[in-house]
Formats: sequence, C-alpha cells, structure tokens
Amino acid sequence: MDGDRRQVPEPQPGESRADYAVSLFESGYNCAQSVFAAYAELFGMDFGTALKMSGAMGGGMGRMREVCGAVSSMALLAGLKEGNDDPENEAAKEHIYALVRDMSTQFKEKQGTIICRELLGIEGMEESAKPSVRTPEFYASRPCGKIIACAAQIIEDVLF
Repeated sequence: MDGDRRQVPEPQPGESRADYAVSLFESGYNCAQSVFAAYAELFGMDFGTALKMSGAMGGGMGRMREVCGAVSSMALLAGLKEGNDDPENEAAKEHIYALVRDMSTQFKEKQGTIICRELLGIEGMEESAKPSVRTPEFYASRPCGKIIACAAQIIEDVLF
C-alpha cells in the first residue's frame, strides 16, 4: 500500500466478515466502506480502491441520511457478484434488481427501514457534510455496528 495511507486492518484469524466489517467501522471507516471493503478482496479489488469506491455512500450517501451506506454496499457487492454488463439483456437487469430488492427487504425486515436518518432517529438531511468526530461516545450512541453486522450477514446469506 502507498506510504501515505494507513495500514490495512487485517481480519483476525477465525473472524467472520461481519465482525471484520464492524471492526473496520470501529477503526474509523464509514458504514459503506466498512461493509464493502470487508468483501472487496473476494472480487479481486484492492482495499484502497474499495474504500474510494464506497466512501461517498457513507452517511446515507454523502451524509445526506438517505439510503443507509451499508445497504448501498450490499447493492454494490451484489452487482460485483451477479451484475449485468449487457445493456440489451433485460433478464439480467431484472435479476440484479430483484436481488437488490430481496437483500433490501431482508434488511428492512430486521432493521425497520433502509433509510439512514430513520435508523439513527434523526430528522431530515444533515446540515453539514462534515463527518462526526469518532469518539467512544460516538460509537456508544450509534446503532451502526449492529446495522453493519446485519448487512454483512445478509451478504453472507445471499451472495455466499
């Protein structure tokens, strides 16, 4: 990895990908990055590229508190595994859309919603794009760890 980047957190021996995703979040990565990067190597993608690709989806896409970043990463990973690259293949388009809908429905059944602000119990879009400072209090006040674990378990169950 480049010298100006942090060391890639490695999964611990025997650690599940779900637990690894939570540990990435607790290391400071956002929800989308944590879920996506935990699986990126399975698709031949390096950790840094995975972080860059998924980073904008955090905080409900650009911290707008819309669709949860963990849910967005479920969709991105579904696309990597089962996605379509033929604009004329209507059956393949329908297949990936159905897969993402199924995964999102499972998430919604477990968490009540796929919307970030609703998961966090806040009203409307954040006023600022500036991320929250990560402190022990931040982690203790957020349900994000269990949300990330839920998304990762759905990925395990559906994609693997």
